[in-house]
Amino acid sequence: MLYHSPQAFTAVHEHFLKTIVPLWQGPGWNAELALPYEALDPQHRPMPVQRYRAMACARQLYLFSGLIEQPGAREHAAALFRSLQKHFHDAEHGGWFYSIDAQARPLDRTKDLYTHAFIVFACAHYWHKSQDPLAESVLDAALSVVATQFSTGDGLYEATLAEDWSDVGAGPLQNPLMHLAEAFLATLAVREDQAVSDALQDLCTAMQARFVDPASGFLMEKPCGAVDNWWEPGHQFEWFYLLESSALLRGSDLHGSLDRAFAASERMGVKDGGVLAMLDVDGGVRDGTQRIWAQAEYLRALTLRAAGDVEGQLQVLRERFLHVGGWYECRDAAGVVTRLDMPSTTPYHLATCYESLANS
Repeated sequence: MLYHSPQAFTAVHEHFLKTIVPLWQGPGWNAELALPYEALDPQHRPMPVQRYRAMACARQLYLFSGLIEQPGAREHAAALFRSLQKHFHDAEHGGWFYSIDAQARPLDRTKDLYTHAFIVFACAHYWHKSQDPLAESVLDAALSVVATQFSTGDGLYEATLAEDWSDVGAGPLQNPLMHLAEAFLATLAVREDQAVSDALQDLCTAMQARFVDPASGFLMEKPCGAVDNWWEPGHQFEWFYLLESSALLRGSDLHGSLDRAFAASERMGVKDGGVLAMLDVDGGVRDGTQRIWAQAEYLRALTLRAAGDVEGQLQVLRERFLHVGGWYECRDAAGVVTRLDMPSTTPYHLATCYESLANS
């Protein structure tokens, strides 16, 4: 069933393909390093370079893998895949560094789950689209690192480890675990993999037990009982989409929790169409910032809700966050644009959103 007008979707999708994507093949592309700059200013100039992150490279690899039939996209994706290995892979300890500096030297040598989840996610998509056997080899290596180094043995995973995989006391955190679930789903979409299927189901069981607040029903950002905890509406919607869209996870306890919490997430976490950034467990607004990624995730989730106002939220995204030269990253609680730069990581959220809209 179509929940939005084809004309409205065509307008934002054309803006994406003709305005946003070319930014990262042109001014946002460092041809010397074959890496995307971290962000562009409103005049499409690279922001001063302080670092390049493996996660940003992986998100762009996903982006161009999905556009592989577009002119130049296949070559661009291949370059990103090579750069992921060339610049970020740790030949000594295995895994991938968090970031490199402007001269392509390792900067933050931390091993973090968020980065490795996106490497799994991107390589699964790239291998499926390109059929490059090396991409499956990197996918396998990343999955192995996740299972052998990050796993805590109870279905969850450490958020951060040291360069040599030693424990730094980080513990599990919601956001990297969500993207790991997304990465596992991407892997299962391109091949049968019982180990990944089992790990995904164990992860969701552990998320239900450790992260869903029994009183409010919201999925928290830190394990329940942690000091100074909070929840983010954007992540509620993002998790809902992953669970609802998966035949494997639909009907799980975690899916039931996110489904039941959806209306309350909207009521407390969406103001005048804008998704708020952070709320306390009792519903108090901790941060009223509205970010484009959260808007995109809310819109994506609504494509799977029969009564969801997809048309209205598509209009909010278009009118509040998109502009002729690109997009606004975030607005404050009063609606004032507070970031003028355009990060290279944001098109990933728009791409996943638009894919869902195209299929709704």
